Parts: sequence; structure tokens; C-alpha cells
Amino acid sequence: MSSDDPIVQFPKGHRQLLGGFWTIYGIIRLVMVICMLIYGRTATLMFGALLSRVPDPFALMGVFHLIYTCMTLLSLVCGALGFVAGLALLGGQRSGRKLALIAAVLSLSDIPLGITLGIYTLAELLPIRTMQLHSRSGQTA
Repeated sequence: MSSDDPIVQFPKGHRQLLGGFWTIYGIIRLVMVICMLIYGRTATLMFGALLSRVPDPFALMGVFHLIYTCMTLLSLVCGALGFVAGLALLGGQRSGRKLALIAAVLSLSDIPLGITLGIYTLAELLPIRTMQLHSRSGQTA
């Protein structure tokens, strides 16, 4: 981002609210990681029960383990990053904006809470050129 691109500043109350949402979202995702680790064997048994009529169930079971591990790691990264971004936004740190943007992009795969919070964060924190704002309204700068 160049220095001549102004960022539309949102009020301090919005930053506090967004920081609180990201902190809560981070805690929820970290609890989800703990649940995924605790119930991993149950998920494997349930998926394995579906593979009784498949010609090569071992290959599909390997794919299941890979996807389950990737989803667990994604939840861990999103949870930790969301929690840290929320604390940074609440504390008024400069790094809070960047962390929240990264967390927003990574959390877009989580339906419905991640999509809602991610889109709201992207809409609030991404830079907007003032010329684009005035050209939409028909006025010139």
C-alpha cells in the first residue's frame, strides 16, 4: 500500500467491537481443535463404517486422515491468529489490522461464523481510495 492511499478510519468503538469478536472467535476455534483431537478416533470409525462397499477403502481412509489433519491445523492457525488479532485490536496495537486481515482471509472457510466475521473485517479494514468513493456518488474530489 502506498503512502498516498488513505485508509478510511473506523471509530474506536468499531475497533473494540471487532477485537472482541475476533477474541471470541479465536477461543471458539481453539475449543474446536480440542474437540477434533478428542473425537478423532470416533470420526475415523464413523467414516470407516461408510467404506464397507468401496473397492479400495484404504486409499480413501488415507485421504480422510489427510483432510482431517489439514482441517485441524487450519482451525489451530485460525484460532490462534484470531485470538492474537482480537487482543491486538482491543489493545490498539498497529499490528492488529494486519493480523485481523490475515485471520479474516483464513477464516473464510468456516461457515457461517468465519464468513460473517471475515467479510465484515475485510470491509472495515481494507483501504479505500477517496476517488473511488466520490466517483460512485457522482461528485468530484
